[in-house]
Amino acid sequence: MKKVAFYTLGCKLNFSESSSIARDFEKQGYTRVAFEEAADVYVINTCSVTDNADRKCKAIVKKALKTSPEAFVAVIGCYAQLRPEEITRIPGVNIVLGASEKFNLPYHVEQHKQGKVQAVHSCEILQVKEFNPAYSAGDRTRSFLKVQDGCDYFCAFCTIPMARGRSRSGSIEDVVSSAHEIAATGVKEVVLTGVNIGDFGRGSDETFLDLITQLDQVKGIERFRISSIEPNLLDEDIIRFVADSRRFVPHFHIPLQSGSDEILKAMRRKYQTALYRNRIEMIKSVMPMACIGVDVIVGFPGETEAHYLETEQFLESLDISYLHVFTYSERPGTTALRLDGTVSKEDREIRSRRLHKLSDLKRKQFYENYLGSNQKVLWESDEKEGMMFGFTDNYIKTTMPADPSRFNQIEEVTLSGLSTASPVLTAEAYLPVTA
Repeated sequence: MKKVAFYTLGCKLNFSESSSIARDFEKQGYTRVAFEEAADVYVINTCSVTDNADRKCKAIVKKALKTSPEAFVAVIGCYAQLRPEEITRIPGVNIVLGASEKFNLPYHVEQHKQGKVQAVHSCEILQVKEFNPAYSAGDRTRSFLKVQDGCDYFCAFCTIPMARGRSRSGSIEDVVSSAHEIAATGVKEVVLTGVNIGDFGRGSDETFLDLITQLDQVKGIERFRISSIEPNLLDEDIIRFVADSRRFVPHFHIPLQSGSDEILKAMRRKYQTALYRNRIEMIKSVMPMACIGVDVIVGFPGETEAHYLETEQFLESLDISYLHVFTYSERPGTTALRLDGTVSKEDREIRSRRLHKLSDLKRKQFYENYLGSNQKVLWESDEKEGMMFGFTDNYIKTTMPADPSRFNQIEEVTLSGLSTASPVLTAEAYLPVTA
């Protein structure tokens, strides 16, 4: 049988799209195999946020052709949209598909067989207006469900609007239909993903709150998790809905990017620190056990040591659970390139290390609050050195000796100890939970 293999870089959204494209190949008679195996077609789904995208892409292409020298190699995704000509210069690449054509990849492969292949197929990004639904499959425990694509915000540091186009989404009816399909596979948890999911329904009379209200009624899915949502779009109605929901878990990931109002303005963010603090305090007032993750960027142009200290002190003052720390890196085509006040690489690295330490401290403090408590854990199928792991609804990573009969099961456990080697709590079996 014909075989296809995928290598996906970047975000949850990319993983959902790779999985949907793979299902389209399967409809054409292909079998999906691991990227390390011999295949007829290799698909590399790229990311524009990842550093050294060109170097990584070259290495992955080389790896594929070492396994199957005569294979067809397709490069798709955000980097393919932004820098298609660079990718065509990589030896062994047969086709590069931008945002408008990546979902037609099986068709292009067939065209290649007939000698009609086009090396690059991309378009002006503002022409990309169609929403292509997608969700990931293959993991028994969790699925990433795409509900929105593109972004209209044009933050000074970000290439996503140039790689994915303007904000758009499917209908609630279509998203709920996809959720029912996922439920039929036995998956217990669905993560809602997109570029700017709080912007769901733009151009229609549907809203993100309408969407999650409908998804909360989908039987068979035990947990819905909101992957990331802008603070200015996370309003009180959404927070209170999650607090009262049976299926939406108390876990929020809310980008901050800077704790300095001056830097937020330079970044062209749509809020200031007062609004951000309000959202955190509102969540904690109705969901004291909520886990809150925060994105933050260090070393943005113009960020002085005083600006950085504002960010550090602001984060210290918030009741948050962990940080995702990004070191600013220059991206072609972004307005940040025109700003003065370049921060040295050394200062960027120092600030990043300091915030990583703060993140470790915040996570440790959050975990310690739950030592000795009973929590419901969804056990993952992955295991290392005889241990399995899983997450509570409020995103505490938990581990115990592996038992395959418990994989993809929700089980109430006692959180009995905190590992010093990594941020994870050990657990003791307590009581199986019936759905």
